[in-house]
Amino acid sequence: MRIAMIGTGYVGLVSGTCFSQFGIDVTCVDLDENKISRLKNGEVPIYEPGLEQMVHENAAAGRLKFTTSLAEGVSDVDAVFIAVGTPTRHGDGHADLSYVYAAAEEIAKHITGYTVIVDKSTVPVGTARQVADIIRKTNPDADFDVVSNPEFLREGAAISDFTKPDRVVIGAETERAKQCMERLYQPIVANRVPLMITGLETAELIKYASNAFLAVKIGFVNELADLCEKVGGDIMDVAQGMGLDARIGSRFLQPGPGYGGSCFPKDTLALMRTGQECGAPVRIVEAVVDSNDRRKKSMADRVVAACDGSVEGKTVAILGFTFKAETDDMRDSPALDIVPALQKQGARIKGFDPKGMEEAAKLLDDVEWQDDAYAAMEDADVAVILTEWNIFRQLDRSRVRDSMARPVVVDLRNLYDPEQISAAGITYHSVGR
Repeated sequence: MRIAMIGTGYVGLVSGTCFSQFGIDVTCVDLDENKISRLKNGEVPIYEPGLEQMVHENAAAGRLKFTTSLAEGVSDVDAVFIAVGTPTRHGDGHADLSYVYAAAEEIAKHITGYTVIVDKSTVPVGTARQVADIIRKTNPDADFDVVSNPEFLREGAAISDFTKPDRVVIGAETERAKQCMERLYQPIVANRVPLMITGLETAELIKYASNAFLAVKIGFVNELADLCEKVGGDIMDVAQGMGLDARIGSRFLQPGPGYGGSCFPKDTLALMRTGQECGAPVRIVEAVVDSNDRRKKSMADRVVAACDGSVEGKTVAILGFTFKAETDDMRDSPALDIVPALQKQGARIKGFDPKGMEEAAKLLDDVEWQDDAYAAMEDADVAVILTEWNIFRQLDRSRVRDSMARPVVVDLRNLYDPEQISAAGITYHSVGR
């Protein structure tokens, strides 16, 4: 089979590369000449564990190609995947579908023979039908079907998520389209992965509903952590007790500074707006969006409190800037709220992140970037663990204590046992305990 992947961002590049690993001929298309040039030279523009090696292997085997020419990419293919960005639209919170619609129009001009057009981007309910309308209007003679095939990739574990997913969701309405998608996913389904075939709107909604529900779990455990601090409970034990209930499960019950990244913030907003406009508001999601925004903004207050009520003239070491570990993604990271808030109150910021400093430096000013965590903590008045990188889980406590001006650690990810780190002579503040 031959497919084209329109967009070489996170979803497009990972998905295209994984399909090529299954022996499918994949052409990745992107208008960004610099990005395509880098990919042709073997340079992967995003960090994702295992991706670079997989790109190199499949490109060398001739199964994975890169081009800026959409006409070249979609010529004589079985399916074209639209994997372009759908950022939050300024002003109203809806997903910006302009890139999706532009891609659909260009695809319509160049497809030959029967082609399945696949919405891989996260899109609101009704988008697949709008894409079909655009293609028909642009090319009335086109022989095609539009399918919704949402992605469920976690940054830092995307290759495993693609090749060994919990499920594959396909929204399709014709037998030809269903058969094409079943062939594409046969290597995955052969490993007893459930394949769900639904209507278009249902598939689109499954994606939003899944991400929104996970965001609800995060928002709930974060608010519960605040309650634990008031009443003397331990959120880690509470979360464990909840998670042992098979009806609830333990995943996404880890307290922290609030969710960020490329999915949860924009998907919760988009679902919220869709519900409001359809007259079926999703009140729980609305509450979580508000709660998460307030939480990220309040995290700087915790640091200030740990510094006896003022960070004026004090040095704050930030450990981790990306929204989560195992990625270089800074989108909606809590660091984007916390760092400026501390700087506004007079703090000097020193920082380190294993993979995210290049991206963070584009978004944050006046941060003194360091080569490692210990350099960031040298002579600092407080150290803030903001991202749960494994490298921060086993810091030498004696070295931390002796290198800091004041051995104070604010751990917003609860990486340490409070009694053990306090026994090392470090004043320790965590979340919900």
